[in-house]
Amino acid sequence: MAYAFDPELAASVAGLPVTDLADLAAARAHDAPTTAIDLPDQYRGAVTASTQTAPAVRGGPPAVLSVYRPSAPGPRRSAVLAIHGGGFVVGAHRGYARECCRLVTELGAVVVAVHYRLAPEHPFPAAFLDCLAALSWMHDHADGLGIDPGRVAVVGDSAGGALAAGLCLYARDHQGPPISFQFLGIPVLDDRLRTASMTRFVDTPLWHRGAAELSWRYYLAGGTKLGDADGLRYAAPARAEDLAGLPPAAIAICEFDPLRDEGLIYGQRLLAAGVSTEIHHYAGTFHGSTLLWRAAVSKRMWRDRIEALTRALRAAPVRTPPRGA
Repeated sequence: MAYAFDPELAASVAGLPVTDLADLAAARAHDAPTTAIDLPDQYRGAVTASTQTAPAVRGGPPAVLSVYRPSAPGPRRSAVLAIHGGGFVVGAHRGYARECCRLVTELGAVVVAVHYRLAPEHPFPAAFLDCLAALSWMHDHADGLGIDPGRVAVVGDSAGGALAAGLCLYARDHQGPPISFQFLGIPVLDDRLRTASMTRFVDTPLWHRGAAELSWRYYLAGGTKLGDADGLRYAAPARAEDLAGLPPAAIAICEFDPLRDEGLIYGQRLLAAGVSTEIHHYAGTFHGSTLLWRAAVSKRMWRDRIEALTRALRAAPVRTPPRGA
């Protein structure tokens, strides 16, 4: 199918890799197996980084974290839990380090990134519990990290968007840990795969319906029990019937992305539930097109992200969940 991509993106789209999750070994060929932090040269001196572990929740191994902080001393800072994408099955945090450093320097925030376990070897709820452990650790160590526990945002891209949105649902249902804002970038949200964009976009770059089908098959291979009658809502947040009482949100979606409509629908449902939400739709873009970071539209997408987080974290109050599970 021919797509009206942004001209700057169209010029480079042929050089992008083809996503084939049927061959996981090949899909993971460029993932770094180490959790060591390779701080980009341009951020040395401005950002300090360390590897930490968070105690496991509900069993399993401790979660491995990368913690990025501004090198300069300052007052208590806002904090971001950053959750990388990769269809639940690929994506090492090491490739996310540059984005984490940018968040530190542009927001002045402490950023914690979680090296969550990948499916199908570790299906749901493994990755979710790793992210929950990271969020709990941030609040438990707020004093040592120098962060304001009333200004903690979750930022998730692609599959990380599902994990971020699921954490917000879980925190609401279980009275914490508190989250003040959620940024969902091109988020995975719905395992039912019934939207118009998911049906139509079967050959789009980087992500397409076939990849989405395999991704969910791998992620949900272990079932969805999480101690709740309908724990599936924490894996696939679009399944949640009630979105009231969730943290304010910003959602970024791309025009030629199979995930476009589930992000749009989720944003509209948040608004209908009384949750302050902004939705950014970027014409001519596709899932992961920000890899072509020199394009003007990619730079605009990043600026919009930083502006949304800056507004949200400037003086965000702790939100007390209104009810139990």
